[in-house]
Amino acid sequence: MPEYRAIREKVSFLELCKNSALAAEVTVMAVDMLAVDAAIIFADILLPLEALGVGLTFAKGDGPVIDHPVRSADDVQKLKMFSVESELGYVCESIEIATKSLGGKVPLIGFAGAPFTLASYLIEGGSSRTFDKTKVFMHTHTAAWHKLLKLLSRITVRYLNAQLKAGADAVQIFDSWVGCLSPSDYRQFVAPHMKTLIGDIKPGAPVIHFGTNTATLLTDMKAAGGDVIGLDWRVELDQAWNSLGDDICVQGNLDPVCLLANEETIEKQCRRILGQAQGKPGHIFNLGHGILPNTAVTNVKYLVTVVKELSSKPYAN
Repeated sequence: MPEYRAIREKVSFLELCKNSALAAEVTVMAVDMLAVDAAIIFADILLPLEALGVGLTFAKGDGPVIDHPVRSADDVQKLKMFSVESELGYVCESIEIATKSLGGKVPLIGFAGAPFTLASYLIEGGSSRTFDKTKVFMHTHTAAWHKLLKLLSRITVRYLNAQLKAGADAVQIFDSWVGCLSPSDYRQFVAPHMKTLIGDIKPGAPVIHFGTNTATLLTDMKAAGGDVIGLDWRVELDQAWNSLGDDICVQGNLDPVCLLANEETIEKQCRRILGQAQGKPGHIFNLGHGILPNTAVTNVKYLVTVVKELSSKPYAN
């Protein structure tokens, strides 16, 4: 959005995240401009890593960089629990401001990165295609791996509960990189920590559990916990929902690239996804991953309009 880009010309990404008033402003701005049914607080999944003292920078064109990556059991030993309220309080303050500005018009979603994804950034030192360092560490330093994920789980649950206390109506856990794992590795190295984390979230708070490239992990993710399982665009929504069962909600799963196409394509894909959902309760229409930076705002507005129009009917054909 041009309005967002105008703000970014004045402050860096991290500065925007830490400026509670501005973060709340861009959160509410998106709701007002796009007429979506929920807000999600403006923040980043890697903010807790900065509080761990490993050094976090966002390099232009290269994405996030960890200055002091974790490469050994000794490196894990050096990481210490911190006060979430003091180190990440600016996110909670953003939620308080945004909630007040929204005035109950739509619910507000808080979020955090999942322990595996946070650990992969810590170990890789940034983004990766193969996650070779992460997987090697996981298999060869298994005790240290579980210690690391236990620490990250404790941080994450305190962070999410603090967001709920600040006024968030629901929370979403982003496991952006967990799709690189086999089902057996997920069950051994990730699922126990996710189950503990989700089990310790404030009772009654809706939890959305989302990962990408997770077609082979969906039933294991459901077993790990969450009220809603997020689906990326690589699975058919109806097939995935059938495998998960009707006792859980699903969120998704339009390919974000469709929003770079014309209105005819957008409507066609919306009809396909809503047709697969068949009007069953528990489907939250969403993209299958994050919106692409070069997406036209007019296309997003058109998407919202089409989804609402089609959703008002028994189900899309």
